[in-house]
Amino acid sequence: MAFEKVTVPIEPSPRFGRVAKLGDADPVRRAIPAGARIGYWTAPDRWTLRRFDWPAAHPRGRLLFQTGRGDIFEKYLETLAHFHACGWSVTAFDWRGQGGSGRLSGNPRVGHVDDYAVYDRDLAAFWTDWSVEGEGPKIVLGHSMGGMMIVRGLADRSIDPAAAILVAPMIGLKSPIGAGIAGRVARWMASFGDSARAAWRTNERPGSVASRQSLLTHDVSRYRDEGWWQDRHPDLRLGPPSWTWLAQGFAGAAALAVDPRIESIVTPVLMLIAEADKLVDPRAALRLGARLPDAQIVRFGRESAHEILREADIVRDRALSAIDSFLDAVVPPR
Repeated sequence: MAFEKVTVPIEPSPRFGRVAKLGDADPVRRAIPAGARIGYWTAPDRWTLRRFDWPAAHPRGRLLFQTGRGDIFEKYLETLAHFHACGWSVTAFDWRGQGGSGRLSGNPRVGHVDDYAVYDRDLAAFWTDWSVEGEGPKIVLGHSMGGMMIVRGLADRSIDPAAAILVAPMIGLKSPIGAGIAGRVARWMASFGDSARAAWRTNERPGSVASRQSLLTHDVSRYRDEGWWQDRHPDLRLGPPSWTWLAQGFAGAAALAVDPRIESIVTPVLMLIAEADKLVDPRAALRLGARLPDAQIVRFGRESAHEILREADIVRDRALSAIDSFLDAVVPPR
């Protein structure tokens, strides 16, 4: 299915172009770049997903960037600019039920999905359409939930990238009572009343005394970018997950832990793991990484929270350098 541009009320910045150390108001992070376009892709069931495309003038290849739960691709414009400057034509889309891709709950602030298989089908169908839209090697990068869905796609063989990058992948969810018990509680709560009701009220996890910002990044300026976009486009805002989304997350992680297809994934994989992550379980990601036939793992310590690519420069620069070196090795520039 060919991509058709759809005009949306977000204007590009004529100043866009440099990648540098940035302040709050810098257009690299707070304006759609000139040359990029925002539009919509229509899934086989006619649901529309909001997408971002930024073609390179002389593309080295194509990179599909997949965000995490509740994310919008605007949060990652600075990182997308890095890849574009390296010669990659960049595409991203908002997952169904979040960002600009509609909602699956009667409450537009609750992130809900009945079954992660919905995400699987969207990724597989989008990949099929996107793959024929241009030439060159195809790379996929997934943050958090996006990383889990990429692993599922590789295991299903519904996507066939030349390389995959997993950033703080949601291979396991953190819970103070343990993933097994938490998963059972989530399933039990989802089975009563409205399965799409919010699992908790605020923050990224229940009962956390930590600020949302400290759970995501040590960089206050980059953290504020998300709120800046949401203030201007309130429909992009999302709050806590539903009990069903949470139950599906625990179940999906448990399934990956015993999925024998992981050992047959031949795609080269780079994993960036934040060992102090308080949202996803880095140990589960490391265990899965050890099972992959062709995987490199870069570990970050207390200096990094969950959003590695939106962290302070000392973390983010190291992460981007690792990604660039990995891609240079597995997909050398032509």
